[in-house]
Amino acid sequence: QVQLEESGGGLVQAGDSLRLSCAASGRTFSHNAMGWFRQAPGKERELVAAIDSTGAGTTYVDSVKGRFTISRNNAKNMIYLQMNSLKPEDTAVYYCAADGRLFRNSATLTSAAVGYWGQGTQVTVSS
Repeated sequence: QVQLEESGGGLVQAGDSLRLSCAASGRTFSHNAMGWFRQAPGKERELVAAIDSTGAGTTYVDSVKGRFTISRNNAKNMIYLQMNSLKPEDTAVYYCAADGRLFRNSATLTSAAVGYWGQGTQVTVSS
């Protein structure tokens, strides 16, 4: 059974940092781009950051550039999202996702391309 399991969410104050982790099990994703999406109440799910299979290429939504960093460890089948200088507008459920296609550029990861989703972890940033 393939699973993506997120951890590291929580309640923090504006300006604080959090590190999200996603552990993949059931198969390797070393040939798949992976990413983090988020969904705030009343809003559509959006891509926050994506990383290609080698880790050499990354993509970020404009609102998190310079604050968030995505990384991966293929040997451990893990991806991470380091979130610094958090803002109240970062409040959302964050989902780990794996591209259902192989060897694609991180910039092409959309919701429609996701083959596997995690269950989500809540991040709440208070002002």
